[in-house]
Amino acid sequence: MRRRDIFRVVLAGAGTLLGLRTAAAAMAEEKPKVAYHLSDVDKVGFVLGNIKNHYEGTGGNVEIVLVVHGPALAAFKSKSASGAISSRLSGLTQQGLSPYACANTMQGMDIALTDLLDGFHAADKGGVVKLAELQRQGYAYLRP
Repeated sequence: MRRRDIFRVVLAGAGTLLGLRTAAAAMAEEKPKVAYHLSDVDKVGFVLGNIKNHYEGTGGNVEIVLVVHGPALAAFKSKSASGAISSRLSGLTQQGLSPYACANTMQGMDIALTDLLDGFHAADKGGVVKLAELQRQGYAYLRP
């Protein structure tokens, strides 16, 4: 009788341990999600540097969205973007960055999506609406 009780306890403990490992593995597989907010043209290089550091610090295990509106959007126009900005954005999009441009800013500045560096998507409802949607989806909000 005693052996049977010991066997049940060991079996229950093994099942619990296996369940904890499965739950921990599922949590480890979910990438953290981060939304960077950029509107100041003088912070473009700084924010791209932060995003680069974020990818390096997590070993690329992060999902990052960059939402750009206001004056900062002009820095990403393909015809006038600096080589450094163009190169940095290209490298970041290759790492998985999803950059979004505010449709309201594009309209106000007479910029088409095709005028921007490769990789940009339009935030059709506006940059701030996109940021709020991302936060509802569990993205951490960062405004460096």
